[in-house]
Amino acid sequence: MDTGGWHLTHDLDDFLARAGAFLRSRPAMHTVPLTVTETLRTQGAHVYGDEPPEFGVLERDGVVRATLFRTPPHWLNLTALTPADADGLAARLAALGQRLPGVNADRDTAAAFTEAWRRHTGAAATLRQRQRLYRLGTLTVPRPLPPGGPRVAVEADRAQLMCWHDEFSESVGLGTVRDAAGWADARIESGGMTFWETPDGTPVAMAGTSPRVVGQVRVSAVYTPPQHRGRGYAGAVTAEVSRAALAAGVKEVLLFTDLANPTSNGLYQRIGYRPVADFTVYDFS
Repeated sequence: MDTGGWHLTHDLDDFLARAGAFLRSRPAMHTVPLTVTETLRTQGAHVYGDEPPEFGVLERDGVVRATLFRTPPHWLNLTALTPADADGLAARLAALGQRLPGVNADRDTAAAFTEAWRRHTGAAATLRQRQRLYRLGTLTVPRPLPPGGPRVAVEADRAQLMCWHDEFSESVGLGTVRDAAGWADARIESGGMTFWETPDGTPVAMAGTSPRVVGQVRVSAVYTPPQHRGRGYAGAVTAEVSRAALAAGVKEVLLFTDLANPTSNGLYQRIGYRPVADFTVYDFS
């Protein structure tokens, strides 16, 4: 469906045929649509819920200007838009009867679309989270490391991963994007989750990496249960998954942080991560 320059579709292959090169042109800024579409491509649309994902491509004169995707019931995710294009998109989606729970985009795009959505629908918006995207520069492993060491999660760790998935999702306040069982199974199959264990073999922290896309991975789900915090476990396991990614030939290692958490932002910068851009998540009533 062509709506004011936007081609909207539920067809992932169609979306990637139109927008793949555009997304790959700025892999850091487009890390979320790249990793989500790669997960959909390799694991199927069911991984994010029962409703079909939605995609959109804004084209002018044969050139892709922006994209959108949404995995209902979650937020609309946008690449960078001008205020005029944000207004046009809000008007079109409102005319189509879309009911959006919120938006996640770079800071300026999120603000522009949120204001446009309010004008066209009357919906109220609430700031949910300010995020910062970081890129790894020179990795600096924290010293001294805490006792113990890293271990890649395996099938026997499934229950532990499921439990920590839910605890992590609740702690960051963004809800669960995938069910815990499916998330754990995918991480175990890909080898994409690492524990930090104490010398007696007790897991005390975890960190994962997304699938490699366009030579990059994104560190995610860095979590330490409250009773184990303040001992350096998060820094150790984050440094380990970052080191392992570089050793595997990854060109860029990225991660997002919550700007309301100065502890994590300070930690990642000490390890070697440098700011790229700020993003914002808004909820719509």
